[in-house]
Amino acid sequence: MTDPVWKKDPEEHDFPAAVDYLELLMPAEQAQEAVQRLKGAPTTAKKAKDILRASGLELLPAENPHVAHDIKKAVTGQKLSPILLLRGQPLVIADGYHRVCAIHYLSEDLDVPCRLV
Repeated sequence: MTDPVWKKDPEEHDFPAAVDYLELLMPAEQAQEAVQRLKGAPTTAKKAKDILRASGLELLPAENPHVAHDIKKAVTGQKLSPILLLRGQPLVIADGYHRVCAIHYLSEDLDVPCRLV
């Protein structure tokens, strides 16, 4: 997958961040196991609008410092890291919520590379 906005693979620091978040939702052992599966999952792409809709999360304001930072990175050609998702009802954005929101502001129909398990 070649894209001017996205890196091919998540950054290494995304995985511990995902564990930290997931430990709020599940036991630590399950969080670690989920992230191990994410590390080995292929990178796929889903639409920004569909990710937000499936997660049930609100679109953060463009003025949010993290969202604004990611918008700036995208428009200046700095590549963003793919996001990490866990299937469920609702979909869990384990890492990358701000990046999804940032891309949604550029176009809700843009593909967002993600690891999905």
